[in-house]
Amino acid sequence: MVNIRDYLPDTSLLNETARAESIENDRLLRLIKAGRIVIPQNPRRPHPPCAIGEGCRVKVNVNVGTSRDLCYPELEKEKAEAAIKNGAHALMDLSTGGDLPAIRKTVLSTPVPVGTVPVYEAVRRAGSVQDVDADLLFNVIRDHCRDGVDFLTLHCGVNQDVLRSLKEDPRRMGVVSRGGAFHVAMMAAREEENPLWKEFDYLCEILSENQVVVSLGDGMRPGCHEDASKEAKTVEYLNLGRLARRAFQLGIPRMIEGPGHIPLEQIGYNVRMIKEITNHAPLYLLGPLVTDIASGYDHVVSAIGGAIACKHGANFLCMVSPSEHLALPRVNDIIEGTRASVLAAHIGDLLAGREDARKREIMMGKARQELDWERQFGLSLFPDIARSIHDRDTEQETCSMCGDLCAVKMVRDLFISPDGDRQAKEK
Repeated sequence: MVNIRDYLPDTSLLNETARAESIENDRLLRLIKAGRIVIPQNPRRPHPPCAIGEGCRVKVNVNVGTSRDLCYPELEKEKAEAAIKNGAHALMDLSTGGDLPAIRKTVLSTPVPVGTVPVYEAVRRAGSVQDVDADLLFNVIRDHCRDGVDFLTLHCGVNQDVLRSLKEDPRRMGVVSRGGAFHVAMMAAREEENPLWKEFDYLCEILSENQVVVSLGDGMRPGCHEDASKEAKTVEYLNLGRLARRAFQLGIPRMIEGPGHIPLEQIGYNVRMIKEITNHAPLYLLGPLVTDIASGYDHVVSAIGGAIACKHGANFLCMVSPSEHLALPRVNDIIEGTRASVLAAHIGDLLAGREDARKREIMMGKARQELDWERQFGLSLFPDIARSIHDRDTEQETCSMCGDLCAVKMVRDLFISPDGDRQAKEK
């Protein structure tokens, strides 16, 4: 029998999470019970807690994984380590090439929550999308749970209604979500309903047995701005709302994914609508990407969209790398994409009014006023980068931009005494 109590953190984990998020224990527990916070934590694989949702710091996920064309497991480990070093709070293994269980085991060796998309492996085991049936898909889901995966992206909302909407209101890019496309192809080939929709209660039993969080995937996210207002996305939103309510009734912690490529002015509306119809479940976003024409800089585009989304309630940002739409990310792509997402998450914390984020900003202003470079480096999101840029020119009290004409130093020397008190200078 499914029971939310199976997922509730013990006293030690609750205390640790509350301290990390600066939330009172009672409020944290209340928000978990209300389905507004999830803590992905498979009991088979202990790691520091990562709370996602209302009142928590905005978290960043980074996708790693092989493809059939580029399959170097040691490179995926290096990418995972680079992501964590640069601020990632969670990882997803999206591998589709090579020994998938072995690669997953490598990613699971990291000290952060790990998610997967089981339908990828189901397709590889079956040999083709058309040959994936319900039994195979549920067996793969069980295997991922038993391996220690903390959260699963499952495209439960891609059903026959969505398929009809795709036919009746065609989209320029069709379906760009790989998982979404797999389920559409499975339904079309077998002329059957998506088993994750049809047998959602059974899926919840599997998740409950293994205490794994479900991330309800956005299989219909738009792949270009032209598709942002097409019907399929909205039909899936409504499906995700129904599934979110059912999961909550069954005591299954859930996150919601969305919404892909959408114009900046549509972000607030989309985020608020998803939040409303899912009863404020934690929202996990890829992007949103607010322009389609920045190939090579989509990590910047995603950071802009992610920060705006956080203003309206997004909780979990999925890193987009500079190689998005172009190639499988390399290590440096992961580093740059992670940093952009971490920056967006910090802005999201500021927009949410988090005192710790605001205090850091105030402290940086003071360090800059005092020309305290070590303090500036320490307060920077990326200290090594800040230090390397400053130190590439000769070491001096000011930076090399203004040098002896430094405005900060000039005004400080004129109006501020060594103890920091303002004083009138005699002419």
